[in-house]
Amino acid sequence: MKFGVLQFFSWSRRVPLETVYQRALERIEIMDQTGYDAVWLAEHHFNTYSVCPSTTLMGMHVASRTKRLRIGTAVTLAGFYHPLRLAEELALLDNLSGGRLNWGAGRGYDATEFRAFGVKPEESAERMRECVDIVLAAFRDGGVNHRGKHWQFQDVEVLPKPVQRPHPPVWLAASSPESVVRAAESGFSILMDPHSPHTEIARKHALYRDTLAAHGHEYAGREIPIARMIAVAKTDGGAEAAARAGAEWTLDSYAKLPGTPADPQAAVDRYVNDVVIHGSPERVIDEIQSLRERIGLEYLMCAPLSHESFVLFTEKVLPKLV
Repeated sequence: MKFGVLQFFSWSRRVPLETVYQRALERIEIMDQTGYDAVWLAEHHFNTYSVCPSTTLMGMHVASRTKRLRIGTAVTLAGFYHPLRLAEELALLDNLSGGRLNWGAGRGYDATEFRAFGVKPEESAERMRECVDIVLAAFRDGGVNHRGKHWQFQDVEVLPKPVQRPHPPVWLAASSPESVVRAAESGFSILMDPHSPHTEIARKHALYRDTLAAHGHEYAGREIPIARMIAVAKTDGGAEAAARAGAEWTLDSYAKLPGTPADPQAAVDRYVNDVVIHGSPERVIDEIQSLRERIGLEYLMCAPLSHESFVLFTEKVLPKLV
């Protein structure tokens, strides 16, 4: 199995924001020295759930403090960007990191972000896909010629080109069945979200494989990171308490996702019982091995819900599974 970390920059306002960044970067340095494949940086805007509005800028800081860790975006909210500027920044990050960029792109779902950036939610999927197509064209040698619904360019050469050729590995975020199908039809690899219950992840993973095959695309050889929140403690009870606190923070701080129960207690219970991997190190190892069989988990993108969770996962869980 491979393991990455979905890195949030959550801010409670009880400490300076600089402290949040310092602690996260110290943790990323530990990832670089242990068995993790990549850190995946989460982009969010206008809330304290994760104060990281630029994954490329944060990625530059990560590149300067690490040597082998791959630097992923999970995700770049592609529909909010000018695609040529985004292509430049991604290629620059790939150059300055020595070819360590993993690019994940998504459309977002927070109504506040859509309003603030002046993007209609109903256009977000098509804007994201058009942006991704332009970025990939910009990575190729020569100029970009594009005439689409949202952007038009003629013979524009984007520099620099990425170190990884023909381009860095690319994933599309796929939370809904519709987004899974759209990505698979075009042969894109996908990132699977941290909020869906394990059973839904299994169904969407099967849908992805079936849709790939139906459109003549191979599944073999792909890495499909599946994001899961992780709570690890010395005891199962302590881990459950961390899982519950993390679920409450998520629901209080960020937009409610489709399918979230209206009753607050039921919503928290859904996360604790069906979404978060939690327990002692031994129990977490067993749960991950079970999910490997049940949902096809071969790449776990974990989101630790506490500092203790990160430490125990790194020291007690990771060495048993990599």
